[in-house]
Amino acid sequence: MSGKILLVEDDTSIATVIRSALEDEGFAVDRCDSIAARDKLLASGKYDVMLTDVVLADGDGIATIGSVRAACPTMPLIVLSAQNTLDTAVRASDTGAFEYFPKPFDLEDLVRAVVQAAGSGARRGEEAEAGDGLPLVGRSQAMQAVYRMITRVLRNDLTVLILGESGTGKELVAEAIHELGHRKSGPFVAVNAAAIPSDLIESELFGHEKGAFTGAIAQAIGKFEQANGGTLFLDEIGDMPMEAQTRLLRALQSGRIRRVGGRQEIGVDVRIVAATNRDLKPMIASGRFREDLFYRLNVVPIQLPPLRDRTEDIEALAKHFLGHAAREGLPERRIDRAAIALLEQQPWRGNVRELRNAVYRLALMARDDVIDAQTITSVLGEDSAHPTRPDDDDGLRSALEGWIVGTAPAPGTVYHRALAAFERPLFEHALAQTGGNQLRAAKLLGINRNTLRKKLGDLEIQAESFVRAD
Repeated sequence: MSGKILLVEDDTSIATVIRSALEDEGFAVDRCDSIAARDKLLASGKYDVMLTDVVLADGDGIATIGSVRAACPTMPLIVLSAQNTLDTAVRASDTGAFEYFPKPFDLEDLVRAVVQAAGSGARRGEEAEAGDGLPLVGRSQAMQAVYRMITRVLRNDLTVLILGESGTGKELVAEAIHELGHRKSGPFVAVNAAAIPSDLIESELFGHEKGAFTGAIAQAIGKFEQANGGTLFLDEIGDMPMEAQTRLLRALQSGRIRRVGGRQEIGVDVRIVAATNRDLKPMIASGRFREDLFYRLNVVPIQLPPLRDRTEDIEALAKHFLGHAAREGLPERRIDRAAIALLEQQPWRGNVRELRNAVYRLALMARDDVIDAQTITSVLGEDSAHPTRPDDDDGLRSALEGWIVGTAPAPGTVYHRALAAFERPLFEHALAQTGGNQLRAAKLLGINRNTLRKKLGDLEIQAESFVRAD
């Protein structure tokens, strides 16, 4: 591959790695570390692709892209950033960036994107304006994947299916797609299929005519018509009755709806975003969800991670919710690192929603301005000091007990099967069985002794307390 690349990156080590990889691919690379130097290079030569960091010594790499676009309107732009928020991803997209890579990134993916950009000369429009106060919080790699998917659907009307457990923020993603996209001037209408009686859901979606059924004393406009020109968010789509699924499929295919009891078809212009916390494929196999509707909705799937898979975001989320709580009239609070560590140990089965409620409760009940570990324990309960034990009703407690006393599956699998939810009880049981002998406990668990020591330190477990008295 041949071509000329401009790399604007003030981190010398990162720039060296990128430059070497691109030169190995056959590119000629000019590198600079500031906006001023960038502008001089652009004025003196033509480049096939520009890679730029966001935070540079003399300014914001994204905020100054306007002058670059004016001078080089067809040059593809790739944005690199350690400021890994949804706002950054959206701002990168708003510049017409060919691609956005949060740091740390996969070097092979970056090189592949540069090759594609150089070959296509592609660029995106500059329609949307960067937004402030975006609702999604988190800089984890899992959330970076979500942000990148959101930016890819902002300027088109492809149907989006948001998948994820309850409380992960599916409606926030739908709102972000609407508010940041080209339909933001239109209405955003949300309907929860699980909250509407099955005999009323068609009326709710498509409206009804006067006298269409008992109690229909006047004409009613449905959600499709209310969302005309904007976005219709169909939440908990997996709970929609089969008959309503059939009518929904027809509306999606034709772009036309008919009110219940009506004869006239009405054209509607809506962008559909659906969401579910269910696994739809088994429902398709059992005949509870239409396969053709699934494929109609699943054009662009966005998978939201559960909070337990992005615990590194808990600190930012907790501080975010404390700020919201203060603006809503609750006392202003700060939270220390020890308290955050306890929050990070919880399973959060209710995900971000459960964390939000817990933080609001802490803001209300805390006795001091700073929420510490003792506050977590006193307000959220003693169990908050330890990861939640397995529930008897799913058989996991008995399985854990069996693994420890020697009826386990093959050695070496125990630790990995129990890691996420059972670290503390697992290590405590192992130490109890071995009388506090860390070497034997590590062998029993199938892990390295140094790994065990590190985990005991992280969880503040004192192995000495398990030594048996002779």
